[in-house]
Amino acid sequence: MTLLHTFKETLKPCGSLSSSSLLRISSTQELEPPRKPPKSSLSQQLKRLDDSYFLSSKHEYKISETQVEDSNRGEDDHKRGIKFEEEKHVEEEEDEDDEISIEFGRPGLNRAEFDYTGPYEPLLMSSIGEIPIIQVPASINCRLLEHQREGVKFLYNLYKNNHGGILGDDMGLGKTIQTIAFLAGVYGKDGDASDTSVLDSGKGPVLIICPSSVINNWESEFSRWASFFKVSVYHGANRDMILEKLNARGVEVLVTSFDTFRIQGPVLSGINWEIVIADEAHRLKNEKSKLYKACLEIKTKKRIGLTGTVMQNKMSELFNLFDWVAPGSLGTREHFREFYDVPLKQGQRVTAPERFVQIADQRKQHLVNLLRKYMLRRTKAETIGHLMMGKEDNVVFCQMSQLQKRVYQRMLQLPEVQCLVNKDNPCDCGSPLKQSECCRRIIPDGTIWSYLHRDNPDGCDSCPFCLVLPCLVKLQQISNHLELIKPNPRDDPEKQQKDAEFVTTVFGPDIDLVGGVSASESFMDLSDVKHCGKMRALEKLMASWISKGDKILLFSYSVRMLDILEKFLIRKGYSFARLDGSTPTNLRQSLVDDFNESPSKQVFLISTRAGGLGLNLVSANRVVIFDPNWNPSHDLQAQDRSFRYGQKRHVVVFRLLGAGSLEELVYTRQVYKQQLSNIAVAGKMETRYFEGVQDCKEFKGELFGISNLFRDLSEKLFTSEIVELRKDSNIHEKKRSLVETGVSEDEKEEEVLCSSKPETEKPVLKDLGIVYAHRNEDIINGGGATTTTTTTYQTSQNNNDDDENVKRADRKKNKRKSCREEEDMASSNREEKREKYKMLAEFKGMEILEFSRWVLSASPFDREKLLRDFLERVIQL
Repeated sequence: MTLLHTFKETLKPCGSLSSSSLLRISSTQELEPPRKPPKSSLSQQLKRLDDSYFLSSKHEYKISETQVEDSNRGEDDHKRGIKFEEEKHVEEEEDEDDEISIEFGRPGLNRAEFDYTGPYEPLLMSSIGEIPIIQVPASINCRLLEHQREGVKFLYNLYKNNHGGILGDDMGLGKTIQTIAFLAGVYGKDGDASDTSVLDSGKGPVLIICPSSVINNWESEFSRWASFFKVSVYHGANRDMILEKLNARGVEVLVTSFDTFRIQGPVLSGINWEIVIADEAHRLKNEKSKLYKACLEIKTKKRIGLTGTVMQNKMSELFNLFDWVAPGSLGTREHFREFYDVPLKQGQRVTAPERFVQIADQRKQHLVNLLRKYMLRRTKAETIGHLMMGKEDNVVFCQMSQLQKRVYQRMLQLPEVQCLVNKDNPCDCGSPLKQSECCRRIIPDGTIWSYLHRDNPDGCDSCPFCLVLPCLVKLQQISNHLELIKPNPRDDPEKQQKDAEFVTTVFGPDIDLVGGVSASESFMDLSDVKHCGKMRALEKLMASWISKGDKILLFSYSVRMLDILEKFLIRKGYSFARLDGSTPTNLRQSLVDDFNESPSKQVFLISTRAGGLGLNLVSANRVVIFDPNWNPSHDLQAQDRSFRYGQKRHVVVFRLLGAGSLEELVYTRQVYKQQLSNIAVAGKMETRYFEGVQDCKEFKGELFGISNLFRDLSEKLFTSEIVELRKDSNIHEKKRSLVETGVSEDEKEEEVLCSSKPETEKPVLKDLGIVYAHRNEDIINGGGATTTTTTTYQTSQNNNDDDENVKRADRKKNKRKSCREEEDMASSNREEKREKYKMLAEFKGMEILEFSRWVLSASPFDREKLLRDFLERVIQL
């Protein structure tokens, strides 16, 4: 029966060729984008498109002119028309907008490429000779991409070794599909009516725990990919009926929400589950939560976590997640903290001694090697980057309006804020105690404090630290829009009254400029941008994008901010859709489909919280995040609504921050967290920017501690100074090393330009109300040279000096651009060579290491023969 089943499986038709052993010539023509993407962010993609995938650096494939003219003769003629030609250098032309003039997918210039869709051969998960044969059904296998097949094999290896692990792919890479394919293979499903039940195979049922917002998504994906599974949802009013069905062995896969499992954990934990899968597993980051404790009671060892953000805020979250999927894999909690957590954070300090840096590097590599046993982590760039046109993540610091600055300053002078800032100072009464422990523990005259403690005039146990969060919220609201701090009509009358008192205090003599203390109902006032720095910048950016046919996703964490932005869009006459927490679940997909399909829809307003998971908005190529979140994963997930499989255009992201406000500190903490995650999870080398160390009172630095949270940054460019200081340090180190090696002055200047940026550029962003901007990937990833565009608050400089500075900056910019392009080309060539080498090894039937040894020992004739045979095979296909 096993041999018959295997024979039947191999006869099933599949949709395409194998990426591991077969090649094809694509005959489809890609639609040319309406507007070319910026050259600065797509140089690597362009080089990959213009160079050959398959040949050595001296040759490339090219379709002959005769073949182009006869392109309708059929695919066989196209294959026979492939020939070699000596490599030619492609000259790039720049227009005034610095855009790329290279055409994409021109008719008749089809290139040979990999086919990353399903293979002809079965996808075997079991080892050669292993009985029974475990393989993915052909109906699923033929639709999997290459990275998804690798993910399925990884999941099976976890299962076979009787322990759990993490599938940590980026959002949009198909973690759900890989899981379903893995389950279908493990349970021997092939889509026939004669399939036996999961329970008849001697295995237990499968439990899937996920956010309630994606329960329907799991149901629909099982229905689409593996309808032969008996799937039930344990959520809502019919839980008792589903539980009876489960006990009667009538359920193979049970899907439930995190909230339901947290409450019903004792009931569900008593069942002998074969496999437990936690979707969005980063929800298990807090070891003190009831959800985490409930999940620890699950008996099976085969626990699989699906998440694109393995670590969000701190190292302890990483330990908690892995201690659930594979208990004991990272040792004890105390061992992990002392051996990994503390050294990695201490080694990332900008002034850390060299010995600390070396220890951190050793521990980092040790941790990465350990995590590889239990985690498969892939990014879009590594997997489907060749199918997409790239993403550019810009962080834009918008100058607050003069009114915003005055209100922000008055907020910092409130008694509550001053109490927090001076909490560690000696008390004025002469007591040896600190102010926060003596006379300034409570603030009866404070508007915010009096409302928080309206039922307890003596204060609470955490006073005055209970004021931190409310004060931070007020500062962020001022940075975004002044209307947000006004009383909310939906609140109770007492809170509205206290908010009115607060507004009166912080606005002072400017109260009439914003229409009084009550929430404005005037459409024209709310849609006006004069008192909001971010909206002034957004107005000009959107006007440019809309005129060029771009579609925009506009995110905000605040529903009230969405209301204001909605009025702004109406005033400007833009066609838009909106999705927030009040949008019914059954209407959300129709809103998404309408936006993707309708050319008239220009903007999609989305709440960062309610935007949720599973929204695929690939028709948009501009993403605006109006207000940043302390958790960097929230902003990254918002970006991925557009930048995912199926996106045909270059995606540009704009994160808007209030310059000189608390939002700069929010962003720099995001950088700190992302860098720490890259170090611990991916083993990357990150630039050391900060002196502060999280959860370390000895090194609060510039990032941590209450005093930093409420520091006045209005006269500074806080983020710019940190980045520039580190950049200057790198330049001096570079020059010193060049002097020691005897490099001439001219060569030294050119070399330094290739590794840095000009000191100051023309303030070209001034008209947009932007004082500073940079690309997030330049700051986060790898400590390379940063490419920033800066402008200062002082703009009254001599015109002649300005002109000379502009010319000098342009010369340096051109040199730097040339250096950057050379570096991108070298990097692209290295990646292409690796792919070619891998293909030749597979064609030879060898592993990479074995093939490397063969190449070293083979004669030139044997190498040339291998290349000729490989190319003949390509042409035949």
